Amino acid sequence: MRLLVPGLVGLCLWACPSAADAAGSDCPIKQPVEMTASWYGPGHHGRPTASGERFDRSALTAAHACLPFGTLLDVSDPVTGRSVRIRVNDRGPFIPGRHLDLSEAAANLVGLSARGVGRLRVTPVISRPVCPVERPCIAAR
Repeated sequence: MRLLVPGLVGLCLWACPSAADAAGSDCPIKQPVEMTASWYGPGHHGRPTASGERFDRSALTAAHACLPFGTLLDVSDPVTGRSVRIRVNDRGPFIPGRHLDLSEAAANLVGLSARGVGRLRVTPVISRPVCPVERPCIAAR
């Protein structure tokens, strides 16, 4: 089943679950993949994310259409040669053709912020979600 949200056609590289079971989804990245990424920050700072956390543009987090909240990913930019470890805590991006939305801090560290959009190499770190103590991982609604 695919995540059916208007304007998100082709967003997920894997078979996405329905929104009701996204947190326990079978949407893992089992090996390094390349995906188109962008970043978001100032206008979203302090707003709640899909996981229930407040978005912090200085945190090393990202949005993905269907990876479980708390998934850790190593993200590297072949253009800059820089990399960063991020944690999925939101849903998105909401622009067709994009697969990952990095926080402003993550985009700055990997060197994506000046370009805005680019192809990044994404590698899974662990399969068990890692969530902040103050806000355990919750299912998408």
